[in-house]
Amino acid sequence: MTDALIVIDMQQGSFGSEAPRHDAAGLVTRLNRLARQIRTDGGAVIFIQHDGPPGDPRHPDEPGWRLLSTLEIKPDDTVVHKTSCDAFLNSTLDAVLRDNGIDRLIITGCATDYSVDTTVRSALGRGWPTIVPSDGHTTVDRPPLSAVQIIARHNAIWADFPAPKGPARVCSCAEVVLST
Repeated sequence: MTDALIVIDMQQGSFGSEAPRHDAAGLVTRLNRLARQIRTDGGAVIFIQHDGPPGDPRHPDEPGWRLLSTLEIKPDDTVVHKTSCDAFLNSTLDAVLRDNGIDRLIITGCATDYSVDTTVRSALGRGWPTIVPSDGHTTVDRPPLSAVQIIARHNAIWADFPAPKGPARVCSCAEVVLST
């Protein structure tokens, strides 16, 4: 089985001090470790970069558009650009996956309740076998729920999502590495 690690919206504009992300440094460490393992196992690492509209911190002309400098991005990794929460919508993601002979997706990144959620549901709806590391995504506190509560809630939703080939498998980043 050939895996693709999908890393969504890990851009400087998503990690400002005005809205700190839950366990951001720990997340980057886990994603870098997972990416190294996927590469070693012959899989693909794909970074999804949001191209925001003018005035958005993730607009291509803004510093916030750049991927986090702490991510280990290798020359053979792929960057796919998107303009909505769904990394598949009007992007090259599906073609990149098919062109690389990918059989299974591991979806990670920022923000749990927006881009990660939408992309997980889109992948499942398209029939992609999907793994979501329970500690592989992050968000901010959004009252009335804390970031931790939002993350836990979405992990439960994905594990029960009725998809053509079944729900997402939800496990920790360490468990993904052990099972690939």
